[in-house]
Amino acid sequence: MKEIIDAAVAIGRTSRRDFLRNCTTAALCSAPVLRSWAAGSGSIVPRRGPAQGVLSLDEDWLFGGKLRPGILDPGFDDAAFERINLPHTVTPLSWQKWSPDSWQDIWVYRKHFRVPPEFRGLRLFLCFDRVLAAANPSLNGRALPQHLGGFLPFEYEITNQMSGGDNLLSVAVDARWLNIPPSGSPKGPNDIDYLLPGGITGHVKLRAVPSVFLSDVFAKPVSVLDRTARRLDVTCRINCAAPQYEGLWVEATLFDRDRAVAKYTMNTRLNNADEEIRFSIGKLENVDLWEPDRPRLYDLEVTLHSHEGPQHTYRTRIGFREAHFDVDGFFLNGRRTRIFGLNRHELYPYVGFAAPDRLMRRDAEILRKELNCNTVRCSHYPQSEAFLDACDELGLMVWEEIPGWQYLGDKSWQDLVIRDVEAMVRRDRNHPSIIIWGVRINESPNNSSLYRRTRDIAKSLDDSRPTSGSMTPDSIKEWRQEWHQDVFAFDDYHVALDGSVGIEDPLPGVPYMVAETVGQFDYSKGKDFDLKYRRAGDPVRQVQQALLHAQAHDKGAANPRCAGVIAWCAFDYASLMNASAAVKCPGIADVFRIPKLGASFYLAQVDPAERLVIEPDFYWDFGPRTPSGPGKHSAIFSNCDRLELFLDGKHYAAPSPDRAGFPNTKYPPFFVDLEFSQETRPELRIHGYAGGKLVAARSFSADRFLDRLWLEADDSELQADGSDATRLAFGAIDRFGAPRPFVEGDVHLHVQGPGIIVGDNPFSLNDAGGRGAVWIKTVSRRRGAIMVTAEHAVLGRGTVRIESR
Repeated sequence: MKEIIDAAVAIGRTSRRDFLRNCTTAALCSAPVLRSWAAGSGSIVPRRGPAQGVLSLDEDWLFGGKLRPGILDPGFDDAAFERINLPHTVTPLSWQKWSPDSWQDIWVYRKHFRVPPEFRGLRLFLCFDRVLAAANPSLNGRALPQHLGGFLPFEYEITNQMSGGDNLLSVAVDARWLNIPPSGSPKGPNDIDYLLPGGITGHVKLRAVPSVFLSDVFAKPVSVLDRTARRLDVTCRINCAAPQYEGLWVEATLFDRDRAVAKYTMNTRLNNADEEIRFSIGKLENVDLWEPDRPRLYDLEVTLHSHEGPQHTYRTRIGFREAHFDVDGFFLNGRRTRIFGLNRHELYPYVGFAAPDRLMRRDAEILRKELNCNTVRCSHYPQSEAFLDACDELGLMVWEEIPGWQYLGDKSWQDLVIRDVEAMVRRDRNHPSIIIWGVRINESPNNSSLYRRTRDIAKSLDDSRPTSGSMTPDSIKEWRQEWHQDVFAFDDYHVALDGSVGIEDPLPGVPYMVAETVGQFDYSKGKDFDLKYRRAGDPVRQVQQALLHAQAHDKGAANPRCAGVIAWCAFDYASLMNASAAVKCPGIADVFRIPKLGASFYLAQVDPAERLVIEPDFYWDFGPRTPSGPGKHSAIFSNCDRLELFLDGKHYAAPSPDRAGFPNTKYPPFFVDLEFSQETRPELRIHGYAGGKLVAARSFSADRFLDRLWLEADDSELQADGSDATRLAFGAIDRFGAPRPFVEGDVHLHVQGPGIIVGDNPFSLNDAGGRGAVWIKTVSRRRGAIMVTAEHAVLGRGTVRIESR
């Protein structure tokens, strides 16, 4: 067995040049090429596509489990292997109590496939989105170079290794604790603040291109605030099977949907098999700018031509915007904009990092449309392109950073850090949502040599964005000598003199922002990160979370030199550090993405013209944990001008927003005394007023006998591809629909139709505090209605219908 394992993991490393080519991302759909266009006409252009194609390899994989003798041999009988679709995690997971021992091994995947006839005569590339943590692939028994690292794409040219009939792709996935960022610490998984369940956690595809093709296109908007000088600087990377190629030209067209708005043509020749060309597209005075409230997007289409006709088309989506950090704050398109955001981990219940695209996109929707953030930090690794695409479309600004957490490894480890910076920037530099590159390992010690290199490689690939990385009280001590980035980002965890959240003044002479704050830091002690904001935990502590986040953002906004605050964090996640049952609980929403009381502050920070919000920072409950009700000085977050409260229909109070306590918050909390004798069980009604008119109202019942089961799916339609899924959330609500806390018992789920449950069934509400979720996943190539019924012994039952199309 040892010899087999050594052979599986000791496959050679790729060269630097091959890695750069492997980490580029091409337009993988059949992109069209222009036939003609009259300058200035703005007409819809008929288009056709040159030779290229993509074959998705996501379906019908065979999962063989742990590595064992002979399993990598092409002739090994895999008939009994489990049939799965990608993305996939190597071991079953619940939503809590994850153990690294369950995945720390080498696992085997196999995929049988045929090359489509239309791919004949084209160059073929095998493309992986990501494999955690190391991939050892082989094709038809021939080993491909090993790839180390689980969060960025890689690819192989396999043109001469394909069979005309059945082909076998095998991947030995090493999910052990390896010397690869973010892992590698001798202390093991306990020394990093997020768990790393392995698997083929992204898509796999076969890409077919002609002998000469565009492997990468970077479109950099320049001078976007000056209409007369506004342009697009384009860098195209051309790859050719031959060392020289003459008689080439590129044709670049900028599209507003199907309308061509600008065009450029350039002749070129290749002196090398892989080289770059550059040109600019001007006269772009009529393009609209990308902004959070109006995220305008365009498509750039570049076609490579030869005397034989169009060879290859690369299409990428872009946006025009200027994101600038200054000592006076952050400016988007020339206007001072306060960064208001949360950190996000990509880990999901039941599947780890292997969530389908729909779930990734849904996270962006929650952050932008429900929690009202304008910025997210991708902590602490590059995140799914599906998530970034959604950020582009929704207007959610992004800080993206390389994999890591505090630990810095040896030279080979640091070489992978440099490689990751390069791969991250190359993959994602066309996303307008990304406003900053995080090129330091999160909260790591200063290392001038390493972080000069990471900055320089990022700048060489994209000089339009600043670089940064989170700093701590230890790394800040010698920042003038040791800090080499553009924006100083501080993880600010300290208590102010009055016991509230402390936010330091910005450092002098440098752009400054807060990258983390609040989290699980214990502000009552002024030290430690041991507070756990569990929905099943202490209700007093749950109430405190929203107020701490409100204090952090309010104080960050008090100093105009602070660009803004990205608080810790959006969602609970799997971790062994200061966790409860291997779930860390600093999120203002739980692992299921269901908001906690801590989210009440964020939910209310929205223009009333978009939606009206009345969100109490308490449970209206008189059970054993809160027998006297919410208590004194209870907070209600709302974007109304004023509130009126009624108990059992009688007027009780008319609080006003606390603008004195939160002077820099657009919609500060309202405070009211809601402590009662234990015999009192009134019904609460809250009216919200704007401009003197009643515009919103919510009611809350204290009567648990009328509680019922809440059941809701995020989506009513899914794709029948065997990977698509939607969240099905459930829990206890009162008769008015308000959440009821601390309800126990099991929810039993039943599915009819072409769908399966991904999650615990039955689901115990005990540890989840009365709310939870599973995901409903489609079955490959089976269409129809998926009927899901949920039952609880006390709360009753509910049914949802989801169409698989």
